[in-house]
Amino acid sequence: MPQISQLAATYASQIFWLLLTFGIVFVVIGLGMVPKIQGTVDQRDRTVADDLVAAEGARKAADQAEEEWRTRENAIRAEAQKVLAEARATAARATEKTLGEANDRIAQRLTSEESRIAEAGRAAMSEIEAVAADAAQTIVARLSGANVSDDEARNAVKAVLVNG
Repeated sequence: MPQISQLAATYASQIFWLLLTFGIVFVVIGLGMVPKIQGTVDQRDRTVADDLVAAEGARKAADQAEEEWRTRENAIRAEAQKVLAEARATAARATEKTLGEANDRIAQRLTSEESRIAEAGRAAMSEIEAVAADAAQTIVARLSGANVSDDEARNAVKAVLVNG
């Protein structure tokens, strides 16, 4: 059949051109472009790896700096606590001293006021005795008509006040 023989010639020509096209594409892409792309990929991989190494180094440096900072912070905090404790102790001593001085002044004032009150009480009692003795003289004089001396009236009033 003539179509079949013609078919073989047509297909042989198409297969030839197909293989030639694939060969050219392989040479251009496989030998020209792929090495450039592979070089770019390798360069990117090296850059990423270098960046990861640099990032790891930076992380270690940051961790070290953070540790040093925490150490300094703890030392500063301890020093602040020490200063605060000293300030509290100083304030407590000053307060205690001030309170002691105030207590001494109060005790002195209380003692002087107690003695003043006791003196006022004695003076008042003396006045009461004088008034009571005078009243006793007047009462005895009106009731009995007898005159009682000041000393006798005072002794009588003292005896009543002491014995009740």
